[in-house]
Amino acid sequence: MGERIGPGGLPYRPCAGVVLINDRGLVFAGQRLDMPGAWQMPQGGIDGDETPREAALRELVEETGVRPDLVEVLGETPDWVYYDLPPELLGHVWKGRFGGQRQKWLLLRFRGQDSDIRIETEHPEFSRWQWMPADALLENIVPFKRGVYAEVLEAFRGHLV
Repeated sequence: MGERIGPGGLPYRPCAGVVLINDRGLVFAGQRLDMPGAWQMPQGGIDGDETPREAALRELVEETGVRPDLVEVLGETPDWVYYDLPPELLGHVWKGRFGGQRQKWLLLRFRGQDSDIRIETEHPEFSRWQWMPADALLENIVPFKRGVYAEVLEAFRGHLV
């Protein structure tokens, strides 16, 4: 079986994401700097020979300042989840090389203090952050990612508020 092809005949960009939860089962959500009002969880591309787990933990540090020693891995999505870029973004993001993303997600329990979260990173992605119930996050995600977020949050539903 060949690799799944996305919109426009383009491949999917491999990506890893993090569902970071606190002890109350609330999910970390960051408001995107480039899209006020749009919230998301930490995520990003998988580099070279990185495993999805390595990429997810790297992205967590890069986007939130949260070190791997401050989290406990509770789970991982068993399969890749996919989303397609909407037509107006196709050919414009990721230098036009991808039609969407294929993602692996880790569920991590945050073991630090809120003061350990520092979104003022070298290349900031978020303007602010908060702990949110999973359903509130779904309501505030950009629409084209809502399906994949619903699938991921459902996979980890037993740990979430």
